[in-house]
Amino acid sequence: MYTFRRTSKKAYNLVNPKIIFHCTDLLLSFKYPFLCIVPVPRAPEIDVGDCLVLDNTVSVAWKMPVEDSKIDHYILEYRKTDHEGLPRIKDQRCWEVVDNIKTTEYSLSGLQFDSKFINFRVRACNKAAAGEYSDPVTLETRAFNFGFDSSSSHLNLKVEDRSVEWDPQGGKGLEGKVKGKENKGRSGTPSPKRTSAARSPAIRGGRDRFTGESYTVLGDTSMDCGQHYWEVKAHKDCKSYSVGVSYRNLGKFDQLGKTNTTWCIHINNWLQTSFAAKHNNKAKNLDGTVPDRIGVFCDLDSGQLSFYNAETKQLIHTFKAKFSQPVVPAFMVWCGGLSLSTGMQVPSAVKSFQKTENGLGGGSNSSLNSMAQ
Repeated sequence: MYTFRRTSKKAYNLVNPKIIFHCTDLLLSFKYPFLCIVPVPRAPEIDVGDCLVLDNTVSVAWKMPVEDSKIDHYILEYRKTDHEGLPRIKDQRCWEVVDNIKTTEYSLSGLQFDSKFINFRVRACNKAAAGEYSDPVTLETRAFNFGFDSSSSHLNLKVEDRSVEWDPQGGKGLEGKVKGKENKGRSGTPSPKRTSAARSPAIRGGRDRFTGESYTVLGDTSMDCGQHYWEVKAHKDCKSYSVGVSYRNLGKFDQLGKTNTTWCIHINNWLQTSFAAKHNNKAKNLDGTVPDRIGVFCDLDSGQLSFYNAETKQLIHTFKAKFSQPVVPAFMVWCGGLSLSTGMQVPSAVKSFQKTENGLGGGSNSSLNSMAQ
C-alpha cells in the first residue's frame, strides 16, 4: 500500500514500508522529471557494553548495522521499570522521548533512580522517514530510596514529600489532650517504649512520635547492609538542624547525638554558628564552612558513616561503628526546614575517596570513633 505526501516544494513522497520515492519538482517541470530513492533507515543497535550508569547519569551508545550517510538524527526513548529484561506490556510508565540527537550516543543526567531498571530504545531518521526501533535494552539503576516517616515526626514538624519544616503551631491543643488520655489512671511520664496497638499510627501525638525537645523525624526505610547515599539541603532560615542515622527503637524523648544509638552532625545557626559531630552525648567541633548541601554515605558492611560536602565531595567527618541493628536516616529541625534528595547512587568521587583512605578522613574523625553494641 502506498501513501502520498506533499512537501513544501510541491513535490510528492511515495511511501511504502521499505522505500520512499521522492519526486522533486514533479509539478514544476515535466521536461526534466527526477526520481530520488531514499531507503528507510535500518534499526540501530544499542551496544550494552558501551552504556554506562554512574553518578545518577545514564550514557547510552548505539551504532548502525550498516553505514548510512542519509541519517539526519536519532530519537531515544526510555522508561523506568522494576522488571528486569524486556519491556512489559503491563508497565504503567510511558516512554519519555529525547528527539533530534545528532550523534550515536546520549547521556541523561540528574536522574532520580526511583526504579530498579530503565528500558531504552532508539530509532534513526532521515529527511523523509523514521526507521524501526532498535531492540530494547534494560540497564540497572538501583539506588537507595526513602522518605520521611510522618508517623514518627515531632508535633512541631510538618512533613511534605521530600521536605520537613518547623511548625511552631503544629498539634497545638491536641498534644495535651492526647497526653492526658495516655496518663489517665497512672502517675509519671509514660515509658517511651510502650505502644498502643489500637491507635492508628497517623494520629498526631501518639506514643511513637517524638516529643519534648526531640524535634526529630526518621526515614521510612531501614538499612541493614550495603552502601547507601543521600543528600540534605538546609533552608536559608534554618536555625538548628542535625543529619545522621539512628536505630529504629530510638526513644521519643531522645535527641540525636545524645545517645549511643544515634550518630549525626549538628549545625547551629542561632546567634553564632557551630558545627559539630555528635554521638553518645559527646561532641567534636568541626572546622570549615558549613556546606549548602550535605552528602551522607552509610556503609553498613564496613561500619562507616561519612558526611561530605555534596558539591565538592570533600569529607567532613567519618564515624567508625559496628552497627548491631538496622539503622534509619534521622533528622532534627528547629526553626527552618530541610529538603531531601534520595534515589541517588554513591558518587564515584566518594567511592574513590573511601577506597583510597580506607574510610578514614585523617584527623577529622578520630575523637568520636566508636564501637556500638
